[in-house]
Order: sequence, then structure tokens, then C-alpha cells
Amino acid sequence: MVWDWLPQYIPLLLHGLYITILLLVGSVVGGFALAVPLGLAQVTGPWPLRYLARGYCTFIRGTPLLIQLWLIYYGVGSLFPLIGAEFPSFKENFMWLIRLDAFYYALLAFTLNFAGYEGEVMRGAFLGVPKGELEAARAFGMSPLKVLTRVWFPRAVRQVLPTLAGETIAQLLATPLAFTIPVMDLMGVTSKIRQDTFLIYEPLLFLALIYVVLTFLITRAFNYFEALVPSRR
Repeated sequence: MVWDWLPQYIPLLLHGLYITILLLVGSVVGGFALAVPLGLAQVTGPWPLRYLARGYCTFIRGTPLLIQLWLIYYGVGSLFPLIGAEFPSFKENFMWLIRLDAFYYALLAFTLNFAGYEGEVMRGAFLGVPKGELEAARAFGMSPLKVLTRVWFPRAVRQVLPTLAGETIAQLLATPLAFTIPVMDLMGVTSKIRQDTFLIYEPLLFLALIYVVLTFLITRAFNYFEALVPSRR
């Protein structure tokens, strides 16, 4: 084993770690924010919204994340040059800068993917809340919005926390796919190290260790949150 390369690549690895964490946190937070209305639409929405939400979740869960990532990067990304050719002023605003950075495409793809999976999980969580609690809240004169925000949603989130922990870990372990478009996350940095040093096992072993540590921290964080949330029987 050769490890003399590690000190000089520490700054690059830290940058890759930052990109990975940013991609993970952004996609989980954004995806969960989209998953709540997706789950709610499947439970209480009118039939057009219900079937649209169900169709979206089915499509996302039925197609590989890599295909979704490439469709967004090579599909949506290819529209920017066409718009720039038609409207030259488009190149002067921030959207053109977004077009030049693959990170935003990866963030969008991961967010939409996480929302599709968690939308189905939230559907089950909303259905899992006892109807008696909702009826009791309505009997106390709570408006539909208060029933949702004070009773239904908190109870659903409590039920879904263990599943959300597993999905977050799965999302972390899927982030190396961003390297394919390419994004200089941990996997991208590791690939550069392998190209520079002609080493195979050492960079990959070090990368695996980083992911193990991140997985442990995520698990501990969710265990802490689960302990804070009171359980109702």
C-alpha cells in the first residue's frame, strides 16, 4: 500500500467532500419538500392531481437514476445553446452560468429522484395515521390546515423517520453517479487521483472509508432526531 500521495490531495478531497455533502443535503431537503405534496395529492387530491402524482412516482421509481441524470444534463442542457443563439441577451444572466456548471443538473436530478421515492413513502405515512386522531382534531374545531400541520403531518413524519434515514443513506451512496456528467465530488476527485498516481486500490479504499464515516454520522443524526420526537400510542 502506498499512501504518500494523500497529503497533497487533502485540499482537493475536502472540496470533493463539500460538493458531495452539498449535493446530498440539497437533494434530500428539496426532495422531501416535494415529496410531502406528492404524498398528500395521492391521498386527498382530486383525481387529476392524484393520478399525476402517482404517475410521477411510478416513472421515477421505474427508471434508473443514471438515465434520469443523463436525460436532464444532456437533454435540458442542450436547450441552453439554442436559447442563447436565439436570444443573445440570455448569455448575460445567471441562467447561462448555471448551464455551464454540471452540479446544478445533478442537484436537480437527485432532488426529483428523491422526491419520487419519498412521495410514495409519504403516501403510506399519511394513510398510516389513525383516522380517529384526525376526526378528533376536526371535532375540536380545527381547520383543515391546522389538522394537517398540527396532527396529520407531524404524525406521518414520526412514522417515516426510520425509512427516511435509510433513504438518505441510499441517496448518499448514489451521489457518485454525479461524476458521470461530470461533477467533481468525492468520486470525481478519486478518479483524478487514480489518473495522476496510477494507483487503484488506495484511493478507492480511502473513498470507501469516507462513505462509511458519513453513513455512520447520518445514522447517528437520525437516531438523535427519533429520540427527540415523542412517540404516540
